[in-house]
Amino acid sequence: MQVKILKFLVVGAGGQGAPCASILSRDPEVSEIVLADIDLELAKKVSRKIGSDKITITRVDAGNLEDLLNAAKGVDAIINLTLPRFNSNIKKAALKSGAHYVDTAFDEKTWKELTGNKPLEFDKEFKKAGLTAVIGCGGSPGITNVLVRYVCDKLDSVDKIRLVMGGKPSKEPEEVVEAWDPGWCPDVAIDDYAEKPVIFENGEYKRYLPFSGLEEYKFPDPVGPRLVTRHSHEEPLTLPRFIGKGVKNVDFMYPLDIIAGALVKLGFASYDTINVKGVKVAPRDVLLSLVRRPVNSFFTENESTVVTPPEYIWSMVIEIDGEKAGYRLKYTLTQGSTETSADEKLKMFRRLGTTDTFVAAPAITAAKMCIKGNVDRGVIAPEGFDPVIFLKMMVDMGVPVKFREIVSKSVTIA
Repeated sequence: MQVKILKFLVVGAGGQGAPCASILSRDPEVSEIVLADIDLELAKKVSRKIGSDKITITRVDAGNLEDLLNAAKGVDAIINLTLPRFNSNIKKAALKSGAHYVDTAFDEKTWKELTGNKPLEFDKEFKKAGLTAVIGCGGSPGITNVLVRYVCDKLDSVDKIRLVMGGKPSKEPEEVVEAWDPGWCPDVAIDDYAEKPVIFENGEYKRYLPFSGLEEYKFPDPVGPRLVTRHSHEEPLTLPRFIGKGVKNVDFMYPLDIIAGALVKLGFASYDTINVKGVKVAPRDVLLSLVRRPVNSFFTENESTVVTPPEYIWSMVIEIDGEKAGYRLKYTLTQGSTETSADEKLKMFRRLGTTDTFVAAPAITAAKMCIKGNVDRGVIAPEGFDPVIFLKMMVDMGVPVKFREIVSKSVTIA
């Protein structure tokens, strides 16, 4: 069977859009990538670094529907790697263009729809058009949801799902005090820290205070014990709705960030303007103008840097409690940054032009599965994909997928 040559629109040329464009440019099934950003110079710089004639760059204001429609002509899928506040507009452009849609984080409207158990925006329209819109499909949310589905498919019923993230510097920092650097989009990160986390508890969505639920969690070595707290994230919203199987509890824990907490408490996450010596300014705009932008790492990555030990090591743990054939089972899946060797990273870089695949590769995989018809139509979350097909496609793309799986069984002898 002849393989269809695919065309993608990538909206956003930043810290995730750049790796996404690089990976797509190396894919033999892809004929063209339209890389769109409001900052045309940034898009040009990314294109020059990748050096592929498959890439066409264009200036797009993601808040302008006509801009998006002009960029989306003839594309098979739109991958939205810009800010969540543009999600609704870009979904609308996908519908009007007859394209599938993928984003990696929720906008406020989606949060309200999920917590209110309401229909998702454009779900009927995407179904009618024979298209799929995937919400929240990057690394986390994204791969996390796929791995949860991988386990839940083995269980008859599911009671509790817990996701815990942790990490630490690989060596003691040279400076006692360092600038705040979330390691990814600071615009979204500061919002996540400031929001009240939504947790699914006893069958209901509940909100808690930011940085609540402090505990010391013991991650697998070399991360070890780390402090974690509740954190605003997408998984507790979609997993109860799409996994089913009687899920009653879903929570998400994240590393305690003292600097982020201080910034939130001081008001630097606020959109409300304040008067500073006669000038009105939003505190978050001041913060975001000073924070290092994550796209820098894409431009500095090369064969020498990818084999250098990482400055930060992380671990992700997924715990799922459920029942199978009358037995109580507990699955524990773990993933970590140290599981990918230097040789594997070098091989990945030579094949894809980047090793920053955690968000971009799942988004691309979701888009390709939508195009190939391996998923339902309408608006779905990543747990809507067949996990085996999804993970195998990532491996075929050149991205190693490794995780450890431990299963324990509760047995009662009366």
